[in-house]
Amino acid sequence: MPESPPHILVTGATRGIGAAVVQALSARGAQVLGHGTTAAPGILAADLGEAGAGDRLWAAALEVLDGRIDVLINNAGVFEAIPVDAPDEAWQASWSRTLQINLQASADLCRRMVLHAKDREPDAGGLRGRIVNVASRAAYRGDSPAHWHYAAPKAGMVAMTKSIARGYAGQGIAAFAICPGYVMTGMAEDYLASRGGDRLLADIPLGRVAQPDEVASIATYLALDAPASMTGAVLDVNGASFVR
Repeated sequence: MPESPPHILVTGATRGIGAAVVQALSARGAQVLGHGTTAAPGILAADLGEAGAGDRLWAAALEVLDGRIDVLINNAGVFEAIPVDAPDEAWQASWSRTLQINLQASADLCRRMVLHAKDREPDAGGLRGRIVNVASRAAYRGDSPAHWHYAAPKAGMVAMTKSIARGYAGQGIAAFAICPGYVMTGMAEDYLASRGGDRLLADIPLGRVAQPDEVASIATYLALDAPASMTGAVLDVNGASFVR
């Protein structure tokens, strides 16, 4: 990658982890372009629930970033309950929407990043591009009975990250994943409140959920500083609530 400030695309950048990642990367001098559901300064709008939205977002981001993206951070996701006894149509629709946003759109963006980076000149560390995928503790531990469809694509994201790392390390592309547990975002606050926060917190030896800036510090390290030999790493951020 070039010695000029890195160009970074961050999905789900308008709140929570994504907003903290944008702030942390910008503080390091990176040129960061965010994504959200509505457009704003520094934010491209895209509904990742639509088929092909990842490809369209990539094309728009390339145009804004002068044809160069050095780092892709897939952070966008949804966490919406669907009970096992829901009507068939609602069950199918919920699975389709969650898989599209939480895995397919990320996969499409990862594909674009690989195709974009593999023929570029490497940086001093031998890398041509980096991918950071924000998955979840649920990839390993599973989730609630109403969130099978959340855990499943998060496990897929981890497997995808490892596949990219193994498949393209020789071409200078590094891929990493982060697996947070609960993080104090709007999604987590609503979930903790709905399921009895004290009981869930008792399952976290640290005694609290992670803060967005804690996850952002890890994402920033992986995006800017992690050595090439770390490719394929999956880092946990869950207060020891699940230890592998």
